[in-house]
Amino acid sequence: MRSSTCLWYVDAAEEAANFYVSLVPDSHVGKITRYPVSNRNARAGSVLIVEFTLAGQNFFGLNGFEPMEHTFAMSIAIDCDSQAEIDRLWEALLEGGEEIECGWIKDRFGVNWQITPRALKEMIADPDREAAGRAMDAMLGMKKLDLAFLQAAFNGG
Repeated sequence: MRSSTCLWYVDAAEEAANFYVSLVPDSHVGKITRYPVSNRNARAGSVLIVEFTLAGQNFFGLNGFEPMEHTFAMSIAIDCDSQAEIDRLWEALLEGGEEIECGWIKDRFGVNWQITPRALKEMIADPDREAAGRAMDAMLGMKKLDLAFLQAAFNGG
């Protein structure tokens, strides 16, 4: 058995997959399945499905030729080890996209991402609930997350 997350696109599945794998280490595009015959939405040979892996997780993009809205109910979450990683991903995803809040960003394809420092999860889970609360409050006031600011809030500064 194998599990994959399906992301629906009008006709940009291959473009999105190539963009995503260029951003995330340990990622690659796999099999591309094409429409076998022309139909009311697609011509024979156009891309139907693009399988890809992001940081070891399986996805596939489906060109459904009808707009479907991506919601916050499904997002791609990336845990970053440094502010440089956060900044790099944020800037790339922001091109044609939209900053949300609390480390969320919507890319130019309409897919929601959470770009967070791995350390934030540790801060929020810390047994010192006051420190965890300070980190959480700091995060709630940001769009792109600032690891140094989060750490300072956690430490009481």
